[in-house]
Amino acid sequence: MSTSANRGKAAERPRLAVIVANGITGDSRVQKTALAAARAGWDVTLVGRSTGKNREHSWFGPVKVIRVPVGNHYTRRVAASAKAGSPRAKITQWGVKDKKGLEQLRAAHKAWVREQSARVGWMGDSAVAGVPAAGRKAWIKARRGAHQLRVRAYRWEEGQKARSRERNKAANGDWRHDWPGLVDLDLAFGPVIEELKPDVIHANDVTMINTGALAAARLRAAGRKCAWLYDAHEYVAGVEWRLPVMDSAFPAVEREFIGKADAVVTVSPEIAEIIRSDHKLPKTPLVVRNTPIRGVIGENAGRVSVREACGLGDDVPLLVYSGWIASERGLGTAVEGLAQLPDYHLAVVAGFKSDELTRLLEQATQLEVRDRIHVVPYVAQHEVADYLSTADLGLICSKRTINYELSLPTKTAEYLHAGLPIIASDVQTLSAYVREHGVGEVFVSGDAESFVEAVTRGVANRAAMKERISDEVLTELSWEHQCEGLMRLYTEISGKTPPGPVPDAPWDAKERPASDDQAEPPALLMGEWTPLGQTPVRLGLGPANFAGQLAAFASAVCRERADVSAEVVKHRTSRSSQDYSADVYVDGRMLKKLDGQLEQVQRVLPRYTHLLADAFRPVFGSLNGDSIEGDLPALRKAGIKVALLAHGSEVRHPLRHMERNPYSLFHDAPEGYAEKLLAEAERNRRIAEESGLPVFVTTPDLLVDLPMATWAPLVVDVDAWACDQPVMERKRPVVLHAPSARWTKGTDRVLPLLEDLDRRKVIELKLAEKLSWSRIRSLVQEADIVIDQFAVGMYGTFAVESMAAGKPVIAYLDSASVELAGVNPPIIDVAPDGLGEALERLLDDRHAAARIGIDSVEYVRTQHDGTATAAALASFLDS
Repeated sequence: MSTSANRGKAAERPRLAVIVANGITGDSRVQKTALAAARAGWDVTLVGRSTGKNREHSWFGPVKVIRVPVGNHYTRRVAASAKAGSPRAKITQWGVKDKKGLEQLRAAHKAWVREQSARVGWMGDSAVAGVPAAGRKAWIKARRGAHQLRVRAYRWEEGQKARSRERNKAANGDWRHDWPGLVDLDLAFGPVIEELKPDVIHANDVTMINTGALAAARLRAAGRKCAWLYDAHEYVAGVEWRLPVMDSAFPAVEREFIGKADAVVTVSPEIAEIIRSDHKLPKTPLVVRNTPIRGVIGENAGRVSVREACGLGDDVPLLVYSGWIASERGLGTAVEGLAQLPDYHLAVVAGFKSDELTRLLEQATQLEVRDRIHVVPYVAQHEVADYLSTADLGLICSKRTINYELSLPTKTAEYLHAGLPIIASDVQTLSAYVREHGVGEVFVSGDAESFVEAVTRGVANRAAMKERISDEVLTELSWEHQCEGLMRLYTEISGKTPPGPVPDAPWDAKERPASDDQAEPPALLMGEWTPLGQTPVRLGLGPANFAGQLAAFASAVCRERADVSAEVVKHRTSRSSQDYSADVYVDGRMLKKLDGQLEQVQRVLPRYTHLLADAFRPVFGSLNGDSIEGDLPALRKAGIKVALLAHGSEVRHPLRHMERNPYSLFHDAPEGYAEKLLAEAERNRRIAEESGLPVFVTTPDLLVDLPMATWAPLVVDVDAWACDQPVMERKRPVVLHAPSARWTKGTDRVLPLLEDLDRRKVIELKLAEKLSWSRIRSLVQEADIVIDQFAVGMYGTFAVESMAAGKPVIAYLDSASVELAGVNPPIIDVAPDGLGEALERLLDDRHAAARIGIDSVEYVRTQHDGTATAAALASFLDS
């Protein structure tokens, strides 16, 4: 049965919620679990943590993804209770909030004493205001005593508070007190899981064990059968937690809930036995190792490899470490050993620059080996083996901690599937496996001399060790094999069996954005492109991706040219209302931090030959300023050929636009908007002129602002918008207007007319605002006429999409701009005050209106299906 057919039976499929307390991206075990279940026929939702304040939705192949914002209200309550004093403090510290308040009280008392004492001195022994001097002295003495008593009481209470805080800092065995963030996670995740009404909850790691248990119990209490399993990613009691409260909280929460799970899963036989013994479980936990998907290995050959990312030739000996960077991973031993291996280079595959990575690089600088260490970016979980395959040896330098002694690291299988023999430290399980299968060399953990000897032996015996990476080994260490038991376990604990597998659901899925109203995975919004790989031209496109145009450009160029591969990067901001297809999504907040900026440098400089930089925005975040200009020196030095791409407001000059366009959007712009864009447009025109780089624009009117530019037409997926819905056959035609913002479309200039025609039932007006991409597409396909804009003077993406659907489009065009492009679009060109007459003509001659729709499709296929755009970019790509 096909994927689409099974999706039609989504209601019949049992529901699985896979939950994890992290952001999902980069967690290969969780991602593969969700994909495996979807392929087995489960209706899967993957729930993770959002870094923002809003719930986020996307699709990971057939898997729905929800990222949940997590508050800290419970954590703050616990912290506040630790800071708060006892009820006694209301008496002992009455009126004094803190140390500053105490100093203010003391200053006031001193001022009073000084004034009263001065009065006694002024009057001698006589009376002041009827009070004898002796009496006033007694009064001052009494007040001083009371004040000192109040100060001593305050300080005593502060001491009591300090001791209370110290007690609260210490672990007390109550995980809710010791690590209240677990409660905050449950408060955020629990309601979302319960809304999903899953048949099975797969709770990943100890941070989700309480949430899985509580959500399942609440669903059962509501009358819905729900099973749950706990996936122990490590031996919790054996972790060297960084804080005593963590060392108390996490084992405690596991003890409380593990016995309530319907099943337990873990990562190695050794940990499974210890968990069963520690918690007196009735059954030994199922072992599911985190291993690569074998079926996709080889499919990513030809993409940029780890060796290419390092910029090294095939003859350079290359060691690789892939995975999380932490002190217990022991990578410092390899850095130290590199000083004794002068011909060797080390690739460190890292997602971001952590404190430990910074320390390692500082160590490398001191040892004078920094130039031979290359920090290269992560790739998607299904690409890891192919990415690593061009190295010579894979490193696992783990220190002797309980968890590393008891389990086979994930990278063991990744290295072997990449065809890399392993240089392994002598931790128990790993070293035994490497020796038993003869697939690597073992060194003494933490001993650099031993490491150097193991590497030397590994290079000498590399061919023989590669031969021992047998089909049997790779089958055993494949996700397809490992997940079989997990799929059976879901059915066993729930009593639910999927109606049938979905074998064509992709293992190599990419996460794609979704909107709240999507019930099914979105179609590819802008097609596919050849992933960045071993082609003469490796094109990067980023970072704005307005209306998905970078994705569309990549798809068009790769379709026309076999010598081009591409990577689309989208920098996300909190203002983004819609995302489109991309290879990489980068959180805008990370681009303000050095780690995030350097990650983009690592992504771009070693991997691209060409870069199409759109909207004049920087590709390295704010590392070199707020425009592409600051990044150009580094890009030039790396030999990357750069072209600039403009879409609109970043180069459209507000003053000149208002001069030539009486209906200019800048007449109606919010206060200060035109002034801001004026400075930006003038800066970007200067960059375009002074840089001497090729410049492209997506709409013809921008040729007025950038006369040195070339028109690279907007690209749409014509087939995605095509429909067979006839136009103008209804007595009351449907007229659609869909402004992203009313003032940018001139909506208020024409809306009264359209609403009047709707009231008089001449037309049926559809005003679409803030809707999802899929909903807008449906409305376009159902419409008879589309009203675009009366404020810009040129047609944009929405007009092109509407024409692709065969709809007559009405808009105001600047004839001079159209002439610059040398085209004649079949758009009904009218000023705002001419809209009524234009609609009347279309209603009177419906056959002619339908003809315009047909011509519109033909025009879009000629100018906007990507062929003309690829031709426009050819001179840049051939340079």
